[in-house]
Amino acid sequence: MGFRFWRRVRIAPGVTLNLSKSAGSLSFGPRGAKFTVGSRGKRATMGLPGTGLFYTTTLTNGRSGGRGNVSSSAPAIPSVRAEDRLTLGFFKRLVTSDDEEALVDGCRELVLGNDDKAIHYLKQAVHLADGAYLAGFLALKQERLEEAANYLVNASEKYNRLGRYFSKYGISATMSLPITDEVSAHVGPDLRGVLLGLVEIYQHQERWQAAIACLQRLRRLEPDDVVVTLSFAELLLNAYPDNKNACQRIVRLGKGIKNETPIHTALMFYKAKALRHLGLATAARDTLTAALRRKKGRSDELLRFLRYERALAYEDLRQKSRTRAEFEKIYAEDPDFEDVAERLGL
Repeated sequence: MGFRFWRRVRIAPGVTLNLSKSAGSLSFGPRGAKFTVGSRGKRATMGLPGTGLFYTTTLTNGRSGGRGNVSSSAPAIPSVRAEDRLTLGFFKRLVTSDDEEALVDGCRELVLGNDDKAIHYLKQAVHLADGAYLAGFLALKQERLEEAANYLVNASEKYNRLGRYFSKYGISATMSLPITDEVSAHVGPDLRGVLLGLVEIYQHQERWQAAIACLQRLRRLEPDDVVVTLSFAELLLNAYPDNKNACQRIVRLGKGIKNETPIHTALMFYKAKALRHLGLATAARDTLTAALRRKKGRSDELLRFLRYERALAYEDLRQKSRTRAEFEKIYAEDPDFEDVAERLGL
């Protein structure tokens, strides 16, 4: 089980609150078409569900304001007019080089759901940071892990150029890494997204040290990022489940953690597992009990894993009645969860 994720909070059907460090925004609409109101103005977003690639346009109120200040840090690449961004036909007319043409052709094919054609074009644009980013995540989607790693390493070496062409064409290239049916990691075209993508690849390849190196780099960049901390804890436990030093490190990662969000809850889960592996069953039980006090916003799956781990802590403490009661509750909700049926003698 893994819990590397960025979570959107559903307020009502079709209405989502997107949370980030910079700002919050509200999105309205069904899958594939969104209208977003946030600190950057009003934006319409349309795309193909499941691809992670969308076209966005900024909407105006019809009035032309005065001339704004020109920033000296503005990108050298000219922007595409907002009213053109949802028109696929503008691609061929605006490209300025062969590699850029390959990039936008790859984007178009990806939106149309033609993954094989998309990767064909994107391979011709991987020396562009944005091309390498898209090619890497598309190769990961197709489980071409070595190829995906090479592309994303390339993107990480050019991270200061990530998003340059996406910005030009109004493309929001947010990729989704499915972790469970209810939890996904949503990553954008920046160094953080690329490194988390590499962590996912390296874990599939069981290249634990390479994955740890990526997460250590992320922690140096964003030491307070709880998602990165959670990823690190999950990786250490999966890679070295019976290693005392790894478990002690996980406990330190969870030092002072408060049950504020589902991400914090998941981190408490890994802390409790590490405590139990260290033979500290009472501390593990107390940590899990604290995690289970808040259920709002937590998936049923996460809550079941917490209760399952607490049952194991009770078992270590030789509290047979509590152990069985916990397993029975889980079985009543999901008879196929882990080995609960076997443990109950069913």
